[in-house]
Amino acid sequence: MDTTEEIADLKKRRNAIILAHNYERSEVQDIADFTGDSLELARKAATVDAEVIVFCGVYFMAETAAILNPGKTVLIPDATAGCPMADMIDAAQLRELKAAHPGAAAVCYVNSTAEVKAECDICVTSGNAERVMATFPKGREIIFVPDQHLGGHISSLLGTQYILWPGYCPTHARLTAQTIAKARAAHPNAVVMVHGECRKDVRDAADKVLSTGGMCKFARESTADEFLVGTETGILHRLEKENPSKRFIPVDTFLVCPNMKKITLEKVRDSLRDMQTQVSVDDAIAARARLAIERMLAI
Repeated sequence: MDTTEEIADLKKRRNAIILAHNYERSEVQDIADFTGDSLELARKAATVDAEVIVFCGVYFMAETAAILNPGKTVLIPDATAGCPMADMIDAAQLRELKAAHPGAAAVCYVNSTAEVKAECDICVTSGNAERVMATFPKGREIIFVPDQHLGGHISSLLGTQYILWPGYCPTHARLTAQTIAKARAAHPNAVVMVHGECRKDVRDAADKVLSTGGMCKFARESTADEFLVGTETGILHRLEKENPSKRFIPVDTFLVCPNMKKITLEKVRDSLRDMQTQVSVDDAIAARARLAIERMLAI
């Protein structure tokens, strides 16, 4: 029995479902029951009927699944798969920022810890941030953490100003406007898609600024047949599977998140076999964080 077969057998025995992020290794995406971006995964996690959820992503994603499923077992195959951006702010720092801006609404990108979510009024993902932020009245003071680049992007789209925390994604920060210009020169007919976590000069140099789920939707619906993709290279697998007649080229092959690549087939198998590592969130923190997530999902 090979590893894939072992996983299928264990999944049945455990009554488990496997969720994977678009940035995971291609072989991990292929054995998942559902692959998506943070918004798609949050929505899926909220409706899961399996007893066990194996989350192939980084830790804050598994935490979100645990928050939305207090009666279920959530496993992450590698507990060291963290998110540097999420670690750039903690609950104490956010409380201090809120104290300096009394009355301000606190909004967090889903790429944040459960403790930070618990301090926020609402959560957003890159896929729904514009829609969620548009629900705030004009002139309302808003704290946006931790990603300064996504916050800046939404701010420019809506013509508003936010109090931005100086967090960022180290992987997306590697992408430059010069790299995009070089890629365009080599592929002049390609449509350039970049992620909202990219810096402003990179976003300005692109044709489309989208979440990974948004990239998949745009690629399916577009009449273009060649795309330059400016985000973590794991998304290329899904794009190519869903659009076999189209060509997808990474703007930069160095856009690899080492944490997203920590999970392997062997770790998924071992996680199901040993029921490790179980992700839990303190009940009081989970209850408050759940409100921020559910408010987002309701929009």
